[in-house]
Amino acid sequence: MAAVNSSIPTVDPLRRKSSLAELATKIALTKPGTWFYSRVAARIDSSLMRVSRGRLSSAVGLFPIVLLTARGARSGIERTVPLVYFSDGGDVILMASSFGRPKYPAWYHNLKANPEVRLEAMGRTGSFMAEGTEGAERERLYGLAKHVYRGYGTYEERTEGIRPVPVLRLKPL
Repeated sequence: MAAVNSSIPTVDPLRRKSSLAELATKIALTKPGTWFYSRVAARIDSSLMRVSRGRLSSAVGLFPIVLLTARGARSGIERTVPLVYFSDGGDVILMASSFGRPKYPAWYHNLKANPEVRLEAMGRTGSFMAEGTEGAERERLYGLAKHVYRGYGTYEERTEGIRPVPVLRLKPL
């Protein structure tokens, strides 16, 4: 992937949520909400965000969204997926929650095989190297993720005993 010298906007995981964001979270955690965000929003957000230079998404103003572009683990074809993110220092943090489904998301397998990725948010793009987190660091970051979107707590409950929810740190190249 071509290197781009621009940073992704910083997202403070402890920032206060708006009433609208809290309402959107309640809706997103319902069965229809989960269906919408996993089936519809995930398909339209990449195009919508690119056309609007990151200003529009299905979650505009509600959740911080980044477009992750990674090479397929087997195909080698670049694929782009919108994900909720936050910042830790100068790094971007992502959760491979897959809405609490039993299987890991495809993009997680792609990052494990090809950790050099491109991120895009609010019209800014950067190249990053992904790595997994473990132990106390993973727990600290997952706790912060629940501040960004409390649905991560629900996803953790759904996957308990099935699989851990990986927490990935993406460092700028």
